Amino acid sequence: MNILITRPLIDAEDLMEKIFNFGHKIIHLPTLKILSANIDPINPNDFDAFIFTSANAIRNVKLVNTNKNLHCFCVGLITEKIARQSGYVKTSSAGGTVNALKNLIMISDKINKNSKIAYFCGDNTSYDLDSELKKEGLKIKKIINYFSKIITDLNEDNKKLIERYPPDLIYIYSSRSAESFIAIVKNYSLNPLMTQSTIMCISEKVANIFRSQGWKKIEIFNPGEEMIKLEKLSK
Repeated sequence: MNILITRPLIDAEDLMEKIFNFGHKIIHLPTLKILSANIDPINPNDFDAFIFTSANAIRNVKLVNTNKNLHCFCVGLITEKIARQSGYVKTSSAGGTVNALKNLIMISDKINKNSKIAYFCGDNTSYDLDSELKKEGLKIKKIINYFSKIITDLNEDNKKLIERYPPDLIYIYSSRSAESFIAIVKNYSLNPLMTQSTIMCISEKVANIFRSQGWKKIEIFNPGEEMIKLEKLSK
């Protein structure tokens, strides 16, 4: 199968290697550029726990000291893995959705109503996690530590690859990525090729963006389960 991946390379390398090892062709077409926010470093001693909803949130944390003994709540296993690689030793992960992350935090014995929690995220979120947790009485400080910039350009090499190997599957990981991808398809007149592909969406919200644009072949996958879904569709 021909598979198009839209995540930045730093987030997609492991998946691309697995897909390649299964004998599939890969086209890498990043739709977002991640930019670190210009903010002052955070003192971890001011908090009892951190919340991370993405690997980018972890990569862009700036601390005034090396204290990484706080408990970290991570949205899924991949984010937790990045947290561990970054030196955080006390972590727990949800099932890959922000709603599951909220539930994980609410039932955790690692915090209480007096705990001070820093929530690191990007400038564009699909779920108002901090507000939901505040409603439950928790003390949350939302810290936007990175921005995502939409990419709408397509280089000539990738355009030729897409024309030569029209993708069977296209993985989309966020609403902004969906908007970027749709813009690229329109800007470069790729509708005849792309609309025959199956769009693999990370959530129902992302899927609805494609439905509203008339796309028909749409599947939803859970974060970290790309290969499971791929194997099913390959049979």
